Amino acid sequence: MSHDELQPEEFVHAAQAAITDALTQSTAHAMTAVLANAGLTGVMAAEQDGGLGLDLAFALPIAHAAGRLRLPLPLVEHILLAQAFGGTTHAAQLAAGERIAGIAWHGCIETGRARLDNGPADWVLVKDGDAAALVDISTGQGATPQRQLDPDHPQLWLALENAKVLARLDAGAWATLATRAQLLLAEFANGAAEGALQAATTYMAARVQFGKPLSAKQAVRHHLARMRLLQDVSSAAIRRALYDDELGSSRDPRPALTGALTNAAFVIEKSIHLHGGMGFTWELPLHRALRVVRKLDAAFSGQSEHIGHTFIQSA
Repeated sequence: MSHDELQPEEFVHAAQAAITDALTQSTAHAMTAVLANAGLTGVMAAEQDGGLGLDLAFALPIAHAAGRLRLPLPLVEHILLAQAFGGTTHAAQLAAGERIAGIAWHGCIETGRARLDNGPADWVLVKDGDAAALVDISTGQGATPQRQLDPDHPQLWLALENAKVLARLDAGAWATLATRAQLLLAEFANGAAEGALQAATTYMAARVQFGKPLSAKQAVRHHLARMRLLQDVSSAAIRRALYDDELGSSRDPRPALTGALTNAAFVIEKSIHLHGGMGFTWELPLHRALRVVRKLDAAFSGQSEHIGHTFIQSA
């Protein structure tokens, strides 16, 4: 089958199966190897680097599945970096799953510090002025965990003074990657919301009070319907942002990401509420999805205010 005959929807079940298999592995590198063998890490990487050479639309269902299944890896960032460094040995290693790569959205080379919100990673892309640099952090030089949002998978403040720079992206390539990352991370958050909504729906149908399942109650149905509506709104906004506007200009991905993060947080929190609060226990860990979304929100902190300011200024 040629690339022209492929459809993004065909990747849904394959991505879910591969990620489910990866989650049975005990280490991050073993998980990455499973994902690479299934072609997920190289879905956007050039064929010459061992990838599939597909566009962003084919990575969306992979990002969604990673969020829904709570994959504890920076798969979205890894996919984008395998494409961005096309034609290099680094891209080939990422497509093959030999290294794990992430992106630090806070900090920069100039300050010598950067925060990795979604890890773990061997290589991290860090802002360097208007451009970005891929640095090797696998040697373990200075990483301070920040555990407030997620004690199991904490954010990491990285010391970059002695980190080795492996490759660089110019300003244009960095801007393109950041735009694509925001759309894929929005879909990741939307997937996390779907996973929580599915868990809540299943629980409401199985939990019986006074001889009837909780899902028979009108108030519960209203909550579930609103949660589904918000998830559909996020999905529509993400796909709309893939296409140019009426004037032929690229759409700003930030509203789609901000909306997806806000809606996902509401859906997951409401799912925890519908579980009677038990979703915030370690036995029913819906809170893990909420922690992932909150870390993403922290990675792009201040974006909502900036979008609002831009909208008011342009009115």
